[in-house]
Amino acid sequence: MAAHQFSLDMGAIQDPKVNAYVTEVGERLQGNTHRKSMPYNYRVVNANYLNAYTFPGGSMALTRGIMIELQSEAELAGVLGHELGHVNARHAAQRQGQALLAAVALATVEAATRDSRNRELVGIGSQLGASVLLASYSREFEREADSLGQEYLARADYPAAAMVMVHEMLVRTEKEKPGLLETMFSSHPMSAERVRNARALAASRYSLTQHRSIHRERFMDNTASLRALKPTIEENRNAELLMGKKKMTEAHSILRTTLRRSPNDYPTLFRLAQINQALNHVGEALRYAQEAQNVYPQEAQAHKLVGVLQMQRGNPAAALTSYQQYERFLSGDIGVSFLKGLAHESLGDRALAARQFQVFLNGGGSGEGATYARERMKKWGLTGR
Repeated sequence: MAAHQFSLDMGAIQDPKVNAYVTEVGERLQGNTHRKSMPYNYRVVNANYLNAYTFPGGSMALTRGIMIELQSEAELAGVLGHELGHVNARHAAQRQGQALLAAVALATVEAATRDSRNRELVGIGSQLGASVLLASYSREFEREADSLGQEYLARADYPAAAMVMVHEMLVRTEKEKPGLLETMFSSHPMSAERVRNARALAASRYSLTQHRSIHRERFMDNTASLRALKPTIEENRNAELLMGKKKMTEAHSILRTTLRRSPNDYPTLFRLAQINQALNHVGEALRYAQEAQNVYPQEAQAHKLVGVLQMQRGNPAAALTSYQQYERFLSGDIGVSFLKGLAHESLGDRALAARQFQVFLNGGGSGEGATYARERMKKWGLTGR
């Protein structure tokens, strides 16, 4: 599940220094948790919205969108401490289930029409915010994670007030940019009560930590390369909000300017490919998607999108090659089995097409994609469940 979510967030940033630094801070905190032996791991992902999240086994991510809003190592530790709180209280395990993996795979197959010449294969909006794979926590769970996070901050020699700083930043951002509310707090509902509770604990139980260093200089030194991308990240964020409102031409204009500043920014290239696809500029979309592939060949999503675009251009053999590349980096996506079935069908190989459609159906495929697969298999004299 974690691998699929990280990929939906366009993969870990290609900046070893920043990822190593986040891991260092995480390891400092995890040694002070209640479940020290969990297989924790940390990374910053390319998503532009503001969030941090964890999976039950301790795989964590912070988006590059939230990283550029933090101002010190103590705030970074506050975010990680909160996520560690969710793992140690077993919140993530209670909120997530195996069925969600099928749900996110199916998000890549929003519709498959009966007319094989005109298929809408991949949705634009499904990747603009927090995925369905992410747990949505109750206020009670958030309160407990905040409390545990402050405890871990204090144990790791950070000021417990860093949790307050993080909350104040999120609330301030919500007020200044209300359009971010849905993605910012989709997995972590915010409230004034959380801020008050964190402030009260910092002033009482953890009052002796108030004079500890927040390590601002160390944070700034280790994240300088990422913070240099702040205009690019903010413009991507604005473009994504426009994409969510179906204002593709406006989003396209923003990102074309962004690309001149950051020509090798994978998220910018990937979004431009999606926008051009939505505008039915398939050739231009393919060019951007292939550039994204070249910039970040280990990240799966560009390979899938190239495959879809090759299908739209009538090149099913090339599409299959891209889907196979996608599966090299990210296995278990039943949506890609459906897409491979379409490609085999276009190549006239009904046996292979039926095999892929059956994998899709056996994996829990539903909706229009499942209807299409069953009808095709029935027409060919096969039976799909």
